[in-house]
Amino acid sequence: MENRYFTIEEMVSLPVLRTPVINPAGNRVAYVKMNTDWDDNEFRSQVWVYDAEKDSSYPITDFKTESTMPSWSPDSQTLAYLSNAGINGDKKKQIFVKRSPEEAAIQITSAPDGVDSYRWSPDGKGFFYLSTPEDKAIKKRKELYGDFEYVDKEYRTRCLYYVSIDKAISKFEETLKTPKDMRKGQDDKEVETEDLAEKLFCPEDFLIVNFVITPDSKRVLFIAVPPPSTANNMEESELYVFDLESKKIEKLGISRLRPDFHLSPNGRKLAYTLTKEEYPWQSNNPLEILDLETGKREKIHIDVDSIIEIVAYTKKGLYISWKEGTRIKVGWLNPDGKIETLTDDNSTVSWSAVSRDTDKLVCIKATPIEPFDIYLEGKKITDEGKIYKERIISRKQLIRWKSLDGVEIEGVLSTPPDFDPSKRYPLLLIVHGGPTWLSFDIPTFSKAYPLEQFVEKGFIVLEPNYRGSDGYGEEFRRLNYRNLGIGDYADVISGVDYLIEEGIADPERIGIMGWSQGGYITAFCSLYSNRFKAASVGAGISDWITYYCATDIHNFTVYFLGETPWKDEEIYKKTSPMTYIKNASTPTLIQHGDNDQRVPTPNAYKLYQGLKDMGVPVELVIFKGMGHGIHKLGIARAIMKQNLIWFSHYLLGEPMEGFYLKDHLND
Repeated sequence: MENRYFTIEEMVSLPVLRTPVINPAGNRVAYVKMNTDWDDNEFRSQVWVYDAEKDSSYPITDFKTESTMPSWSPDSQTLAYLSNAGINGDKKKQIFVKRSPEEAAIQITSAPDGVDSYRWSPDGKGFFYLSTPEDKAIKKRKELYGDFEYVDKEYRTRCLYYVSIDKAISKFEETLKTPKDMRKGQDDKEVETEDLAEKLFCPEDFLIVNFVITPDSKRVLFIAVPPPSTANNMEESELYVFDLESKKIEKLGISRLRPDFHLSPNGRKLAYTLTKEEYPWQSNNPLEILDLETGKREKIHIDVDSIIEIVAYTKKGLYISWKEGTRIKVGWLNPDGKIETLTDDNSTVSWSAVSRDTDKLVCIKATPIEPFDIYLEGKKITDEGKIYKERIISRKQLIRWKSLDGVEIEGVLSTPPDFDPSKRYPLLLIVHGGPTWLSFDIPTFSKAYPLEQFVEKGFIVLEPNYRGSDGYGEEFRRLNYRNLGIGDYADVISGVDYLIEEGIADPERIGIMGWSQGGYITAFCSLYSNRFKAASVGAGISDWITYYCATDIHNFTVYFLGETPWKDEEIYKKTSPMTYIKNASTPTLIQHGDNDQRVPTPNAYKLYQGLKDMGVPVELVIFKGMGHGIHKLGIARAIMKQNLIWFSHYLLGEPMEGFYLKDHLND
């Protein structure tokens, strides 16, 4: 073993596995692997296939071409996926099919605005897909007057299309008979086709979120929300059915559905979960089954205190996933309503799927000592985490403590392999986002905070699962209702005090950081208290009124604070970091994307100016073109380096040399 820790560049370059899908026969698994392309400064998503009979994996798509959403045909023989196609810079996601590893991929769609999502037709002869076309009148207006928007009055809706595979293949084969210099496309492997799709319907009064096709291909069931709502407003969702013969749309009278719904193999029943009216973002989501023939709704009681996700609906029944502490589990719901857990107690599952005909489970999972890899029926079929065996990594430990109001909080403590419990270490806190997410006691995979490098430098790191985190039950998630910031601080600072009392944390060297909701909690804690010697706020909220007015999910604020600011300004002030700006003393690094629609940049500028006016050391870094999440390799690398230098300076006394990431470039 090479006796060293990961470098930042290695951490950024760690592959990420996503969306495994298993064919109905259960003998092949397709999945997406995200790798790094340092030459082009891009994260590259590529579709791979594992063949169980050959016990080997191989890529289906080109490394340079972004490819996602693999899906197997009903007969298990053909793989479809989305991949970018087009001329020069005008590339859109289109459906491709691959009939065998040796044959060329065939482009099935040429949707002018790209494909948002798709499903195989039950007979395997075509695809139903959603696309979001540009309004022609608005396009012409833009040419005449320039680009502007009437807020909440103009929006793009999604249309449903159908395309025949035979027609696309015929066009493909015809193209192969044409000399290469006379074809539209010049790629030997992926030949473009003209748009052969049929538009089925294009609603103006709602936005389609998800859809399924009945086995007889006669009806489309879909969930939709009213415009200008987004998919985040599922409390306004409705269930509809579209008859493919009569072209009529009917509302089925079921509201507040979440996006994950599944049709039984015979098409008679539909399984879905609902958003509760009370505490919609904090509550568990009830599971129901609708009998499409009788219209009867059956409530399914599940003995799990968690938000659940429906994984699959096979002849055997329903498969679901749920969080339990720092574990994400998968199980089968038997006819008696009891869950038979299919994953072990030590595993955290990020993605899972079940084969339609053979009920084989494929999942991406990790344990406290094993990073994420793909497992088919318990057998590991990838080994992307092998580099961890060649590096020194931090040790993860679950710890629990009492918050200031007596609530038990759990967190993940990362320490070096040679940790000495008789020694006091500088302590860093990394606060997760959400807030209904959580930190896991599994090998580090963050692209924002260099946890392993922190540990290498002598820090210990605490990741608290504060009130509102998922995995600890509905009541725990509700504890931050009208209690944001205040309750979060209580959970964080009590964790700090617990480690100080245990004699392992240095009370004079404590730092805090977090992204999104974690960024908000970091801003609140660093202004509310003088306990922290340094802070880093990533894409964080600094003022709830500013956020409420500018975000793309206004309802998020109301569901956690209880009212709009015009009806209850006091709760917005009480929970806003900027309310406590006069207390500011913590040197703060602020990192934000200039294209962040979720937490717009005025939050960053307001915090920056307030700290600057108060004479507190502050740096604001605005990343060009970045939204709410990290989108470029170089930016991930920069964010990690800046955080490492920032906390090493203010907690360890190291120089700020290299913080601006340009000095060495003058050589």
